[in-house]
Amino acid sequence: MFIRFLIFFTLIVIVEFYFLQAVKTFVQDFSQGKKNGILYTAYGFAAFSILIGLVSLFYPPPNWNNFFRYISSVALIIMVCKLLGSSFLLIDDVIRLFRWIFSLFTHKKGEVVDAAQGISRLKFFSQLAVTFTVIPAVGFLYGMVRGAYKYRVHNVKVPSPNLPPEFDGFKIVQLSDIHTGSFINGDALTKAFDIVAKQNADIILFTGDLVNNVSTEVDGHEHLFKSLKAPHGVYSVLGNHDYGDYVEWDSKEAKRANLEMLKAKQKDFGWRLLMNENVAIEKDGAKIGLLGIENWGGNMRFPRYGKMTEAYEGAEDYPFKILMSHDPSHWDMQVLLDYPNIDLTLSGHTHGMQFGIEIPGFKWSPIKYLYKNWAGLYKQDKQFLYVNRGLGFLGYPGRLGIWPEITVIELQKT
Repeated sequence: MFIRFLIFFTLIVIVEFYFLQAVKTFVQDFSQGKKNGILYTAYGFAAFSILIGLVSLFYPPPNWNNFFRYISSVALIIMVCKLLGSSFLLIDDVIRLFRWIFSLFTHKKGEVVDAAQGISRLKFFSQLAVTFTVIPAVGFLYGMVRGAYKYRVHNVKVPSPNLPPEFDGFKIVQLSDIHTGSFINGDALTKAFDIVAKQNADIILFTGDLVNNVSTEVDGHEHLFKSLKAPHGVYSVLGNHDYGDYVEWDSKEAKRANLEMLKAKQKDFGWRLLMNENVAIEKDGAKIGLLGIENWGGNMRFPRYGKMTEAYEGAEDYPFKILMSHDPSHWDMQVLLDYPNIDLTLSGHTHGMQFGIEIPGFKWSPIKYLYKNWAGLYKQDKQFLYVNRGLGFLGYPGRLGIWPEITVIELQKT
């Protein structure tokens, strides 16, 4: 831990001193004398504050809470943006280095090299450095203040000839990746669940990651989760974060007890947690199958607790089958290959990386380079996959461009 902290600390100091040169060049035409001293003092104080915020990531205070997490996140955002801005200064320094090396072989002895062009270029790159630090930082800060709770309802129609006529128009609300421990208070969840209630869903399906790490994150929010109601019930599965794999436990028994507590809490909410099993959803005498599998990770060494053979057993005769599987890579790596009779798979997990661009007809996020299917509806042959962008957030306490999602899926008989 100490070695990693030392490397991190050294990097911060280098970036701060490097970026300070851009600030000096950027403001030299606007302030002079004592004003410069005040400006540099203010910058030094701000840099020190950022450093303290980043140190808390390695050595959190005893009463670590969401306030400190937000402070650390702001510090990290500013530092990453400074690192981005400093890359423009690095370009200028590389150009200067090559010009200097070239001059050693081309200029005659005693010849003076005109530095005016270099100074002009330095100002230009300094302006780029400051600009490409401030703009992203403002964007990410907006994502924390407003974007994290900028809920969007995505309406999707899934047609299938296998759907019984009785289920034509059947409405599913899918939620995913709430990550309850990331919310400071319940007001934001109340707002989201009020939107869910207005959709008049026939069934509500939650596709995993109710918490970040521990079951106690839901304490105080129980009444909100109990408020989720639908005529055909509320069903859920576990996501990779629900198992408590990312924190240290005193013993295996403590970790196991945490998971059992999370299961018990969902039961108390009135949710039916599906653990590698299936149930029948019945309407007007007709039935469709709902399968739920534990987390089955296909990318980045995420755990594979899911057992499709158990989840599928007894579901063969349902004319239409819905699978709840947290990780969308499961669809590519097992469902499409071995279970061609699964009509619709519902996943989450990716969060759309909580950052990207999404406009009508176009969507992009860095997560696309890790996950082939990362947000929205996908189809191969007669099988569908829907990847929910997530309701909550993790790590970066906000969203920018990829907003939190409530999915409304309407099944259609064709």
